Amino acid sequence: MADPRAVARFVKNRSAVAGAAIVAALLAFAVLGPLLAHHGPLESDFVHGVSPDGLPVGPSAEFPLGADRIFRDVFARLAFAGRLSLLIAVAATAIASAIGGTVGIVAGYYEGVRVRVPWPALVGAAGAVAAASLGHAGAGLLVLAVGAGASLARRMAGPHVDVDGLLMRLVDVLLAFPFLLLVMAIGAALERTTAVTIFVTLGVTGWPGIARVLRAKTLQVRAQEYVVASRALGQSALRVMVKHVLPNVAGPFVVTATVQVAQMIVADSILSYLGVGISPPTPTWGRMLFEGQDYYQAAPWLVLAPGVAILLAVWGFNMLGEGLRDAFDPHEA
Repeated sequence: MADPRAVARFVKNRSAVAGAAIVAALLAFAVLGPLLAHHGPLESDFVHGVSPDGLPVGPSAEFPLGADRIFRDVFARLAFAGRLSLLIAVAATAIASAIGGTVGIVAGYYEGVRVRVPWPALVGAAGAVAAASLGHAGAGLLVLAVGAGASLARRMAGPHVDVDGLLMRLVDVLLAFPFLLLVMAIGAALERTTAVTIFVTLGVTGWPGIARVLRAKTLQVRAQEYVVASRALGQSALRVMVKHVLPNVAGPFVVTATVQVAQMIVADSILSYLGVGISPPTPTWGRMLFEGQDYYQAAPWLVLAPGVAILLAVWGFNMLGEGLRDAFDPHEA
């Protein structure tokens, strides 16, 4: 159940309410827009979509946001693209939050503690996973790689491993790569780009920031007396993390995930604009922006429509995230 004080703080925050209203309006537009449009997102109207001078018609009753360069309904395409963009952003955020939350909580919980690692079991598990997904040749290569890494780690650190240090070094390595360049490289390497490949790619590369935030919060929660008492009573680490740590880091978790949705929308739009996103004719906000840039003088609505949609989406989720942060902050009045 939500804390009444947090709800009251959220309602008093005008920016947070405005952000929530923008997000709600975008969701309604994405869901209902294609149903209210006079044309399909891929349908060209060479009768009503062409102006007397041969250019796309501007906003009208038939085309609320005008027509594009091949006389398709911009309103219908914008709504369909919004549905797709929000779906990709939310799915990618869910994946990134699951990975980043797990890594952050585990790293924070085991900070300063060296954990015994059963190296033979680790190699065996890697072999089983590889055999199921990569086949015998791939499994052999992966087992050799994991075995070599385990041997090296065992020699350097013995049977015990600094889990926090290992996970945070992994986060540092991933943060050292420019996020968009990494996503573009992965997207360009794929033979066929779909919505699934886009949100999986964004999700598995966008979690390090979440991991850092959750680790810092977990360090604070771990020092609380009820967590120390639970550990002293012999409760397992997994039980303590699930029962005591996770509920107390849920606030920052939700806030970070909300802001992450805005970042995923921008990343998806950039990928589409640069041509490594979902292939046309499927409409996306970034692709619509790219296709309309050559007509910005004759048909400015082709640039304004997707540009304003991206701006409102990012602005709305950012304001909503900031409002949630203030609402969950116990130091706020």
